[in-house]
Amino acid sequence: MSALLHDRDFYTWTHQQADLLRDGRFNELDADNLIEELESMGARERRELSNRLAVLLAHLLKWQYQPERQGNSWRRTIKIQRIDIKDLLADNPGLKSELEEIFAKSYQKARVLAADETRFDEASFPDESPFGLQEVLDVDYLPK
Repeated sequence: MSALLHDRDFYTWTHQQADLLRDGRFNELDADNLIEELESMGARERRELSNRLAVLLAHLLKWQYQPERQGNSWRRTIKIQRIDIKDLLADNPGLKSELEEIFAKSYQKARVLAADETRFDEASFPDESPFGLQEVLDVDYLPK
């Protein structure tokens, strides 16, 4: 019954599972779907970090490669992404151990974003990030 509810009405299913957990009725839990949803929640946090890093890196690339277009809008986007990344890592400290790997993969996405937004060819940007992870997360850092 519970597995069917998961597919028909996810919202109600989540509340039902929470009630069962609260009441200690573990044998009635929809364990398979619950495990899948918990793993999915963790993956969402990882994707969120990757996406924020990609946006931040893309803006840093644009800042470096289009100095004539630097402005407050880009500066604010860079600042907001850094704040959100800091908050995300504070809320999910387990992601810190994967940060280098996520950073490297995010840079590949950032190259595509920057190429799209600048109308430069992707090959205009280095294959690997010209910025170190610590620089990227440093609130005072802007490329020259």
